[in-house]
Amino acid sequence: MFMGCIMLALVVIPTLEWQLLHQGEAPERKLVKPTPLNLTEEKPTGKVLANDTQTVTDLTKAHNWFPKAHIEAENTIDINEYYLSIPKLKILNAHVLVGGEDLDKSLIHYKGTAIPGNYGNSVIFGHSVLPTFFNPQNYHTIFSTLPTMKVGDEIIATVDQVEFRYTVFELRTIAPSDISVLEQEYDDGYLSLITCVPPGLDWKRLVVRSRLNLPINAIL
Repeated sequence: MFMGCIMLALVVIPTLEWQLLHQGEAPERKLVKPTPLNLTEEKPTGKVLANDTQTVTDLTKAHNWFPKAHIEAENTIDINEYYLSIPKLKILNAHVLVGGEDLDKSLIHYKGTAIPGNYGNSVIFGHSVLPTFFNPQNYHTIFSTLPTMKVGDEIIATVDQVEFRYTVFELRTIAPSDISVLEQEYDDGYLSLITCVPPGLDWKRLVVRSRLNLPINAIL
């Protein structure tokens, strides 16, 4: 019974902490109707996300995160992988695979979004579980503490041995059906980190948005 109470606390406490503390720092955005410029919505297939029904969705597979999203554009830069560091979370040179699928083996850069250091929005998915099991070197748990990020924190993307430093300016919570987070904004360089919340569950998506520190023109 004692062990059962401990296991229950490990699940309930992070969920309550998210609801009472972190969710206020990442307010939920209610989407009326997404109208992204270069995203197309697929026809309904009869499948829905796990938080809507009892259907279990395998979120270690990248295509299940935003099942209604499809980006037509391809990356014009020949980059297949790069590395991500988040000093606050003790994440150092995590492998990011462009257009990958298995979130147990790497972070996944959503194919068709900008490569870091360029105009547009670089979108990266990372798996999360209960914060108790967080390990910055384990890709199954790597984004478990992402909800602790704050405005002003730094994110570093290393592409072809060149470091691009981003500063967090916004945290938001969205529904899995909100594909507008994948939109490309070409006024600057952006990087968006996405994981599931509350911790250990897949009800919503947390988006940590950051902006490139230097103007693009100063880099090119």
